[in-house]
Amino acid sequence: MRLLIDTNVFLEVILSQDRASEASVFLQLAAAQHESFVSDFSVHSIGVFLLRRRQVLAFRDFLNDVVFRLGIGLKRLDEADLALVCDVAERFKLDFDDAYQYVAAKESDLVIVSYDSDFDGTDRGRKVPSDIRTEGAK
Repeated sequence: MRLLIDTNVFLEVILSQDRASEASVFLQLAAAQHESFVSDFSVHSIGVFLLRRRQVLAFRDFLNDVVFRLGIGLKRLDEADLALVCDVAERFKLDFDDAYQYVAAKESDLVIVSYDSDFDGTDRGRKVPSDIRTEGAK
């Protein structure tokens, strides 16, 4: 399965939130058994969040863990795709970040993995991390 992992899955782990354990197990499994990606927008958002809190080491750890150790790929949108973000935001009543993730997933035919129910109102939907654990691998 080809996955686009939303920002909130990573933040669960980084911030040690309620679903941190589930998200951590999922990230290990996703990297080992599925072709997994994170959008450049997610990486930048996490960077802004952590550096604003002066947590430079935490951001470096995130990059090392996600990109280098786990090998989760980076998905970028090109200029033409950015125009689609506006259309998607308007069509599905999504915020910019969710519309960006939607377009990144759609353009590369990826399954969105997120705790954000806003994707449920789109034609792509979403899966939560616990949904992926029970499904087949690559």
